[in-house]
Amino acid sequence: MSTASWPNSFSFIEPQELEIPMTLRTLLGSAALAALLPCATLAQVMSLDEPDEQAPIQDGEEPLIRMNKDDPSYDVWKLLRDDLSKGREPGPINIQRLRGGFPWQGMPTFFHMPVALTPEDLKAGEVDIAIFGAEMYNGMRVQSYGPMEMRAPMKSEVYHNWGFHMPELDSGLAALDELNVVDYGNAPVHPLSMEISIPEVRKFVAEVAGIELENGNRTIPIIIGGGHVLMYPDAAGLTDVYGKGNLQIIHFDAHADQAPVGFGVYNTHGNPVRRLVEEGFINGEDIIQIGLRGPNSTDLNGVAWNRESGLRYHMMAEVERRGWQAVMDDVLAEARANGKPLFLSFDIDVVDPAFIPGTSTPEPGGMYMREALPLVRRICAENNLVGMEIVELRPERDPGYISVQNSKAILRQCLNGIAMAKHNLPDNYLHPDIVDDGK
Repeated sequence: MSTASWPNSFSFIEPQELEIPMTLRTLLGSAALAALLPCATLAQVMSLDEPDEQAPIQDGEEPLIRMNKDDPSYDVWKLLRDDLSKGREPGPINIQRLRGGFPWQGMPTFFHMPVALTPEDLKAGEVDIAIFGAEMYNGMRVQSYGPMEMRAPMKSEVYHNWGFHMPELDSGLAALDELNVVDYGNAPVHPLSMEISIPEVRKFVAEVAGIELENGNRTIPIIIGGGHVLMYPDAAGLTDVYGKGNLQIIHFDAHADQAPVGFGVYNTHGNPVRRLVEEGFINGEDIIQIGLRGPNSTDLNGVAWNRESGLRYHMMAEVERRGWQAVMDDVLAEARANGKPLFLSFDIDVVDPAFIPGTSTPEPGGMYMREALPLVRRICAENNLVGMEIVELRPERDPGYISVQNSKAILRQCLNGIAMAKHNLPDNYLHPDIVDDGK
C-alpha cells in the first residue's frame, strides 16, 4: 500500500464552492439568518449538490486556506520524533511501574494498557487492537479532550482495576486478557484546520489497519474523537487497506450526516456519509444507519437521498412502531448478509442525553444504554470488524462523569464482542450461568 500521494479530494489547496446566488450566499453566511429562511427556500438551496451545479476554484482565486511555509511551527504538529525506537527492541511498552492497581494509581492510558509508538511496535507485539485519539474540532480552543478523558480513570473507570481484569458477565470473558490491546497515542491533527488534518488522519488509520499479524488478521484501529468529520478519513483510510467499495458501515447517530451543504466547506461533521458515498469510498447499500431522529437529523430531501443512494436506515420512529428487538434483529441480519469487512461508527449522541449529555449535538428521545450495549457487543462479535470510532464526545459539557463512563462502556462492549469472536462463540451468545440460576 503506497501513501506517497493522496487523492485531490483531500487537498486544501483547491477547494470547490457551490454556485449559490449571491443574495442567498449572504444569508447563509449567518446561521441566525439561515434559520429564518422558509423551509422550501432552504430545501432548494440544500438540493444544489449535482456535479453540474458545482464550479471549481477559478484561476487567480486564493485557496481556502493560505499557508505560510516559512513559519517555524508550520508542520511541527505532525513531525515524528526521530528517537521513538532508540535503545529498545520493537514492541509495546508497559509504562506502569506496578503489576496492578486501582484507577487512581499509575499512568493514564486507555484501560491502563501498554503503549505503542510505531508500526513496528504493533507488528512485533502482534497487536489486535490499537486505540488512539483524534480530536478533529476546528480550533485550539474548542477541543473537547475526549480522548484524554477516556484515558483518565477519574471519570471513566470508577471501579475498574488494572493488571487483573474481571470478566464481563454476559460473555464470561475478560477482553483485555484475551486480546493484545495498546494505546497508540493520538493521530496528528492540525491545531487550527480540519481540512489539513484529514489526509494525516487517513494515513494514520491506514497505517494501523495495514499491519498484518501472524494469525492472518490485521490490527483493528479504534479511534476516539472528536467531531464526526472523523468518519470521512477513518473510513477512507480503511478502504486504502481493504479497497474502495469493499467496506460496510454501521452508523449509530441521531443525525444522518449527509447534508449537501456546509457553508461552502466540503468536509464537516454534518456530511461525512454523503462525501464517502459520492466520492466512491463506500457504496450506499453498504451503510446501515441506526437511531436517526429529531428536526435537525435530516429532512425529507435527505431521506430521499438516502433512498436513492441505497442506504438502509432505522430511525427511532421505526423503533417506536416495531419495537427495539425487531429492529435490532434486522440490523444484525443486514450486516451479516452483507458480509463485507465492517466499520462501526458510533456517534454518542445516538444515546439519549439522559445517559450521555456531554456531546456536541444532544437530541432527546434516543437509545438507552441498555439497548446500545448488547447491540454493540453483538455487532462486534458477529461480524468481521476491521475498525471502530466513537465520536462527538465532549466531556466539558457534562458536569458529572456519566458521559465518559458510558462512552467507555460502549468501547468495552465492543472489545468484549471481539473477544467473543476470537473464541468463535455462537451468535446471540450469553453465558448460561447469567441467564439461568440453575434452579
